[in-house]
Amino acid sequence: MRAVIALVAAVGVAASAPYPVVRPGIVLRFPADHGAHPAFRTEWWYVTGWLRTDAGKDLGFQVTFFRTRPPVDPRNPSRFAASQVLFAHAALSDPATGKLLHGERAARAGFGLAQARTGDADVAIRDWRLRRSADGHWKTQLAADGFALALDFQPTQPPLPQGQGGYSRKGPRPEQASYYYSIPHLRVTGRVKRGDRTVAVTGEAWLDREWSSDYLAPAAQGWDWTGLNFDDGSAVMAFRIRRKGGGTVWTGGSLRRPDGRITAFGPNDVAFRPLAAWRSRATGAVYPVSQMLSVRADGRIRHWQLAPMFAAQELDARRSGLPVYWEGAVRTQGGRGYLELTGYDQPLKM
Repeated sequence: MRAVIALVAAVGVAASAPYPVVRPGIVLRFPADHGAHPAFRTEWWYVTGWLRTDAGKDLGFQVTFFRTRPPVDPRNPSRFAASQVLFAHAALSDPATGKLLHGERAARAGFGLAQARTGDADVAIRDWRLRRSADGHWKTQLAADGFALALDFQPTQPPLPQGQGGYSRKGPRPEQASYYYSIPHLRVTGRVKRGDRTVAVTGEAWLDREWSSDYLAPAAQGWDWTGLNFDDGSAVMAFRIRRKGGGTVWTGGSLRRPDGRITAFGPNDVAFRPLAAWRSRATGAVYPVSQMLSVRADGRIRHWQLAPMFAAQELDARRSGLPVYWEGAVRTQGGRGYLELTGYDQPLKM
């Protein structure tokens, strides 16, 4: 998320209105909370998942839209004032090639270039778009260098509030938090284009929604995060905020069982233990791409080994002024999902 800071710094305006503080006690309201929350400093719509082609080939994908509110004086009447900035990442993981294809977009809101609608989900940057339609399906369409996606996501479960009813703590101070919910087990249909060839795909995905004004403690280096869909209908989200110099600032997450019961993890209920690492030739960052996830739920410890689809799933967007992080499809016992590793090239700033 260093891109947030880079884009904000480019605006270069000192005066600003205060950002809202994230506090406990939120009541999530839909469809409004699917849409943008423009007063908050930063926000994202994040979809990851596994696809299977009609030939039985596995692929992984990521589509993420970010919105940030730079420190612009709201009294500035200019239409050119960058009161909202949007950027997006998309990636396609193909184990047949062992490569990650990815693309990026960035633009200020307005002028027909970019938008993040309030009231329901509809976020777009030029020809890239993620929206929620009237039938409740989410849809995305985009074209990047070397690939294009046209995917439909059908919810099969209700939204999963994270933390305390949607208030998700991220650090020792209560305002170091986000409003956060997930939609696991999205049923995916659509098309993937590689070069001149388009193939039909089906699969399963995970959608995350977060908005915040103060996400990371100053001592934070970055985070490890995973969202896992299991074959029995259960779902796990877990994260660890890593401390600069080693150790952990905060952990959290949740387990939703097949019958819908939810257990929220406390700050001592989650552990990530590295099992295997991969070094990026492009950035020099070393990522723990295989990990043992351990969570405490119902008075016992559960373990899942996370194994990557393949190791080289780093998203290096430095040429576009955007961040470097590892975003990879992973398998585990009885399920699969995505693992995100940030702050391994240098400390993350938000």
